[in-house]
Amino acid sequence: MNDVIGILGGGQLGLMLIQAGIDWNLVIHCLDPDPQASCKDLCTQFTVGSLTDYDTVYQFGQGVDVLTIEIEKVNVDALEALEREGKRVYPQPSVIRQIQDKRVQKAFFRQYNLPTADFVLTDDRAHVARIVAEQPDLLPAFHKLGRDGYDGRGVQRIATPADADKAFGAPGVLEKAVDFDKELAVIVARNERGEVQTFPTVEMVFHPDLNLVDYLFAPADIAPDVNEQAQKLARRTAEAFGIVGLLAVELFLDKAGNVLINEVAPRPHNSGHHTIRANRTSQFEQHWRAILNLPLGNTSAHGPAAMINLLGEPGHTGPAVYEGLETLLAMPGVSPFFYGKAQTRPGRKMGHITVLDESLDGLREKAEVVKASIRVVSNLTA
Repeated sequence: MNDVIGILGGGQLGLMLIQAGIDWNLVIHCLDPDPQASCKDLCTQFTVGSLTDYDTVYQFGQGVDVLTIEIEKVNVDALEALEREGKRVYPQPSVIRQIQDKRVQKAFFRQYNLPTADFVLTDDRAHVARIVAEQPDLLPAFHKLGRDGYDGRGVQRIATPADADKAFGAPGVLEKAVDFDKELAVIVARNERGEVQTFPTVEMVFHPDLNLVDYLFAPADIAPDVNEQAQKLARRTAEAFGIVGLLAVELFLDKAGNVLINEVAPRPHNSGHHTIRANRTSQFEQHWRAILNLPLGNTSAHGPAAMINLLGEPGHTGPAVYEGLETLLAMPGVSPFFYGKAQTRPGRKMGHITVLDESLDGLREKAEVVKASIRVVSNLTA
């Protein structure tokens, strides 16, 4: 494996990709707009530059053999030009383009008969107001920005027609709210030869205010037939896209026992961080296997696991201080991972904690202790 590999994005996902790549002596270049990005000291070569500027991405791609991403907000035109010139770009630019815009993504699900919530494509706030007036049965719903929404940003709940003024003024998707029992996720890998491998289904619990994953449990506490639905749907989705690389498939389990696609992400994902300790192959190693067209790894779990996102505490902005670390390190089966971010702010992803135990009940108890034991604060309060 003598290829030079480029990663667009230098945040925590890139950091963990590089950590997995070090085991194989991979030569990895990284591009990120932040000169203090998490990856800056770990990759073979670090370049500061915009991920959305055509010339910057194109020139960066000229210096590598294989190009991948850790974030979808990248210049796809440049990636397509590099692909035409013979660079190996995975996931493929066509897949990134389909997923970048939630409007296109949702239409793709409908085109390929992949079950998802009812939705209407919207142009602007006035269009949303007309729709909810004409189709009150669509409510309650969520209005999602077509582009550039992430980690809960770019999502507004529209419960009544009077809420239409909360909608975004840009193109988006008005999606009927799903009355769900659980939120699930399956990460699926596919290599160039068409080999497909899924990770065990996980159960996610979202932060009530920030609308991002607070913690998850693996395996999900679901019936075998539900698990089979989730696994098959993830495979179908990856094969429909024809993706090479990882695809994280976020799912709803509705009250009737049906599994529906919420969204997908064409990269390593927060719902797979626990796999570094909990599975025989981590999602990050699997990503390298997939894009380098190597045999996919065994994804079976060593046992029950939980992952807790470590977020910056409310009211704290400034140099990061980790309180309670000694308590965590004294607990068996508890592994903290920090993302190399010197500055904390409220709700910022600063790291995650993986918790292992022999039983789901023991895991849940231990996870609650972990959640109560560590905080990311700063001596400078906002």
